[in-house]
Amino acid sequence: MLYSYYLFISGAEIAFILFIVVMIFGADKIPDIAKGLGKGMRTLKDATNDIKHEISKSAEDNGIDTDIVSDVNKEIKEVKENLDDFTGSVRRKL
Repeated sequence: MLYSYYLFISGAEIAFILFIVVMIFGADKIPDIAKGLGKGMRTLKDATNDIKHEISKSAEDNGIDTDIVSDVNKEIKEVKENLDDFTGSVRRKL
């Protein structure tokens, strides 16, 4: 029921939805539907990974430094920490 916490759906609501799905499609069609959904999700994931790979490859081929992103993220993290330190001291003074 981990997913129900994130979707804000209780266990009873999930059971009701599954009951409706069984009533509409029938018990014998549910494995085929799940298989099709799984294949679709896998295809989408593969396409996303291919796009990421092509972007990275294109960036490397054009001489773009991909380490810049990690450097920028590191700088942003440092600025956030410094800002938290500053605002913490200001809050204590108030």
